[in-house]
Amino acid sequence: MAATTAVGVEGVKELAGKHVGYSEWLEITQERVNLFADATGDHQWIHVDPERAKQSPFGGPIAHGYLTLSLTPYFLPQILKIEGFSMGVNYGTDRVRFPSPVPVGSKLRCGAQVDEVTEIAGGVQMKLTLTFEVEGSEKPACVATIIVRHYL
Repeated sequence: MAATTAVGVEGVKELAGKHVGYSEWLEITQERVNLFADATGDHQWIHVDPERAKQSPFGGPIAHGYLTLSLTPYFLPQILKIEGFSMGVNYGTDRVRFPSPVPVGSKLRCGAQVDEVTEIAGGVQMKLTLTFEVEGSEKPACVATIIVRHYL
């Protein structure tokens, strides 16, 4: 899938109110989950013990919710290319929810909606809603409203 491209302040402003696309699917492996557990210190058995996790309500190991959210820098450039700025930074989140689990071995993708674009000193601020979907699942795994800034 080709990324939507916006160039400069005016190009970004034109995206306000638009769904800009989806990323490719990414398989969530046990190795990725284990590496995230090591990086964060969150070794809860529902994530890192496949045998014990079979007894959980999920029927097997699941990815950390924050692992799903942390894939934003992986997925977002596949969806949206912003050009004509010297840099972009994460400014924060307004709301993050994890409505359903991401089973290890499942495939995950992200869709993005540009909710609003505001001019700021030296650039623009974008508020986007990201929806992380598990292939074959009716409910999203994560819905997050993020704020990013791009500086000229």
